[in-house]
Amino acid sequence: MDSLRLLILPGSARTGALSGRLAACAARLAPASGLEPRVFDLRALNLPVYDGDLEAEQGVPAGALALRAALMDSDAVLLVTPEYNGFPTPLVINAFDWLSRIPATAHPSGLAVTANKPVALLASSPGALGGLRAMTSLRQYLQMAFAMLVIPQQFALSRAHEAFDDEGALRDARSAQAVQDVLAALGNLARAVHKP
Repeated sequence: MDSLRLLILPGSARTGALSGRLAACAARLAPASGLEPRVFDLRALNLPVYDGDLEAEQGVPAGALALRAALMDSDAVLLVTPEYNGFPTPLVINAFDWLSRIPATAHPSGLAVTANKPVALLASSPGALGGLRAMTSLRQYLQMAFAMLVIPQQFALSRAHEAFDDEGALRDARSAQAVQDVLAALGNLARAVHKP
């Protein structure tokens, strides 16, 4: 089977963000699992905070439509989240909230493109839990609101500020293997979903 298209969504757009570094590391590891990665910048969507009045006046922003297009063009998703006070970032939640408001037209609705889409979660944090709490919330959000197929395998990178070498690779071989294992499991599910 040809490589599967993997959409990687870093949950923070801050320069030097640990989640961005972990996303880049995952992108380098993805081809070994038969996944063709595309790292997608959610901040570049320039989405305002969701507002029903704004939606009524102006419709769904173009950035939300760009996210839908990226999801339509992917076979699987890897979401890499930091942890803000125990939760995923507003950047991620707001982007998906806008996505959920896209109605079906000539293209599927925002919720239709997420339904049964395989997704895996990675997290990073300077703390000891590595963003584990954020992943738990994100898992529930994506499964319940968006009907995504969140795989059981996940990895939380603790003390992430110390985890990368000068080339951006993970210093610890066990951490790198854990990321590879998540990618392999995601690839297996995506192939099963897309099997003719």
